[in-house]
Amino acid sequence: MTTKIEQLKTHLAEISDLMYIGNLLGWDQETNMPPAGVKERGEQMATIARLVQQRITSDELCRALEEAEAEVVGMDPDSDEARLVKVTRREVDKRLKVPSRYYEELSQLAVESYAAWKEAREADNFERFRPYLERMVDLRREFASYFSPYEHVYDPLLNEFEPGLKTKEVQQIFTELRPRQVALIQEITSRPQVDDSPLRQYFDPQKQWDFGVEVLTKFGYDWQRGRQDKAAHPFTTSFGLNDVRITTRILEDYVGSALFSSMHECGHALYDLGSDPALARTPLAGGSSLALHESQSRLWENLVGRSKPFWEHFYPRLQEYFPQQLGNVSLDAFYKGINKVEPSLIRVEADEATYNLHVMLRLEIEIQLMTGELQTAHLPEAWNTLMNEYLGLTPPNNAKGVLQDVHWSHGYIGYFPTYSLGNLISAQLWDTIQKEIPNLDDQIRKGEFGELLEWLHAKIHRHGSKFEAPELVQRITGQSITPQPYIRYLRQKYGEIYGF
Repeated sequence: MTTKIEQLKTHLAEISDLMYIGNLLGWDQETNMPPAGVKERGEQMATIARLVQQRITSDELCRALEEAEAEVVGMDPDSDEARLVKVTRREVDKRLKVPSRYYEELSQLAVESYAAWKEAREADNFERFRPYLERMVDLRREFASYFSPYEHVYDPLLNEFEPGLKTKEVQQIFTELRPRQVALIQEITSRPQVDDSPLRQYFDPQKQWDFGVEVLTKFGYDWQRGRQDKAAHPFTTSFGLNDVRITTRILEDYVGSALFSSMHECGHALYDLGSDPALARTPLAGGSSLALHESQSRLWENLVGRSKPFWEHFYPRLQEYFPQQLGNVSLDAFYKGINKVEPSLIRVEADEATYNLHVMLRLEIEIQLMTGELQTAHLPEAWNTLMNEYLGLTPPNNAKGVLQDVHWSHGYIGYFPTYSLGNLISAQLWDTIQKEIPNLDDQIRKGEFGELLEWLHAKIHRHGSKFEAPELVQRITGQSITPQPYIRYLRQKYGEIYGF
């Protein structure tokens, strides 16, 4: 390792530490912090944001980066050193365009906004949240303005979560995807509906928790390097390569919520825990984009967790936990129940066939908010109109409508498209995985996930953020991001379940 690279890494390590401290404060806010701590927590988060911004844009770091750039000339462009310099340059150039005040204000508002959102959702009172959301939308428009001229006002926001991808590219993918998913849903709804009533009865919360822990342990989640807690909206957060935590949400009257949430978040955690230790305390540690992150969470949640081979192994164990509820329910009936396709109000509970429509709805709304076509005061009405247009449903209240997701309270405008992109990437990866591990289904039937995790580790996890999503997907699958494998997967799976 060269001296200039080491000097750069010394600066980056301190920034990394500060960011992890911010993550720890955020995790505590959503799991343990008493309600009265909101104002002080906001001030603490603002301080962290200011310190991070000051260090990323400092003269010392910029000089160290320039010297490191000179040293990596002629190196393998895929080396850790060259990629570290490239990713750091991308972040520094972005941060230099944005004043420190902005990040302070955003961080403090996010803490207060989250608390307001949580209260608003519990009380079904959009007006409780609206002033915070209005200010958040203004801040995100302000952020985009620092990157003008741009092709689309949404581009700078999307770039925060999905470097290397443009709004027009996402819209093109969705334009191709939507009619095919709608056609699939229409085909499914023309068939007799499956019965999922056995899943919708009382299930003891502690037993749900314990069964989920068994599953995550089999997946390979290391409880010495992570933990699970409860949160209003499930999430994963990282405090380093050896401390990646997940959360879940338990519903007493639906056995699938906590289980699939836990599997989803475990997928995120396995990605972060899999980074090469050499990348620790640098911008290369952790996932490279939210789409790649979502590809991992959706892969474990759906392609593994909702598959027939998975339940051939785990269903007898679940029946042991819940003999009264499931003892007389066949494996086939249970499998069909957890894969029932029916337009629903809540995104995180949506089936695979309708899920992307929830995301497309949110993308349309976010773009309208950013362009000014939609004002926050009219958001509930717009939400309900689009829910009816996309899914044929009208929410009975705002808690099950516009207030259901936590993302806007944090300012995560630009995040939602990555969920659907993750779905598409997961199917592309699955095609490649099944070619390279031809007996994968048999391994899953035995509850063996080691070879699958090792494949993901070797191909994706260990690289951290070295490669942007489009580049890594192309390297692994030989394709750019495309909806074709995902549509093929859905048609095969639901054709067998619904008989078409």
